[in-house]
Amino acid sequence: MPFSTQLKTLAGSLALGGLLAAGSMGPAQADDIRWKMPIAFASNLPGLGSPSQYVAKQLNAASGGSVQVRVSEPGELVPPFDILQAVSDGKVGAGYTWIGYDQGKVPAVPLFAAVPFGLKPWAFAGWYYYGPGHDMLQEVYANKGFNVHAQLCGIIGPETAGWYSKPINSLEDYKGMKIRFAGLGGKVLEKLGASVTMMPGGELFQALQTGTIDATEFSMPAIDQILGFNKVVKYNLFPGWHQPFTAQYMLINGDEWEATTDQQKALIETTCTAATMRGLAEGEYKNGAVLQGFREKGVNADQIPRAVLRELQQVTREVLQEEASKDADFKRVYESQQQFQETYQVWDKRAYLPADLGDEQ
Repeated sequence: MPFSTQLKTLAGSLALGGLLAAGSMGPAQADDIRWKMPIAFASNLPGLGSPSQYVAKQLNAASGGSVQVRVSEPGELVPPFDILQAVSDGKVGAGYTWIGYDQGKVPAVPLFAAVPFGLKPWAFAGWYYYGPGHDMLQEVYANKGFNVHAQLCGIIGPETAGWYSKPINSLEDYKGMKIRFAGLGGKVLEKLGASVTMMPGGELFQALQTGTIDATEFSMPAIDQILGFNKVVKYNLFPGWHQPFTAQYMLINGDEWEATTDQQKALIETTCTAATMRGLAEGEYKNGAVLQGFREKGVNADQIPRAVLRELQQVTREVLQEEASKDADFKRVYESQQQFQETYQVWDKRAYLPADLGDEQ
């Protein structure tokens, strides 16, 4: 056999061997993921910040170290209210936040974060996962020019209605009040004459103590006690009409998301779904014990009168209709949620035992 023919035969054999070897190894090795992830809430806050650390640890463990997300506490890398822009601009690969903070930039996002008199947390999850929620959220960001992929990655149950120096007995009590109140609920109180401000959770204790604000809401009892609000004001009001659910998201830069493999996408989605369940479970497990300890700390856990709640609900409807008239995305998302909520209530009203059933004995 001529030498040139031998070379061709050898080259063909090597090429075939390479193809067979590649086939036996499966798809090409994916690039490792190394993302910085600033978070909006301290990671020690149960159900609100803790899912971010859970996600980082689980992604690392489940991927054998090929997917690593480094969590940065609030303000260390990016200010809490700047996370969306930082992720979209590619300054960081990912962020973990309550997206309602960005209602000034993306008017419809509060509907995915917390809706006054809206869905219970598990009902919102149903609309998000099995209804149009997830896809709508991607569209909402894209329509406003943000280069992000958003993944539901945490949820908790109702917040309290806030911390006050005295009870709320009528809507008139909100007039002139300086209060920290987030999202769409804040717009409701503005309509009632309150002076509403927004500031990160870490600044609220000092703001209450110095009189910069008269009252505040932030989260559920298990979180609020960590922040120490009860040391300054003694009325913690319920129910949390403004946030029946509070949803957190992992925002991922759009280019980074597109560069991930299907396997990596599936891992991130699965881990965030687990974090969502665990965040809800953590809050439900801890809140009752915190409430039980309120009396010995001198805290009055009071209910907002039902008549006042009905008035708040009516003002909420007006605010949501106004917002829907100003933004097409807000309108279609709100209408979708309303349609689902109407259907869900058929089940909700019949299925669950009354919370006060045992009190009758």
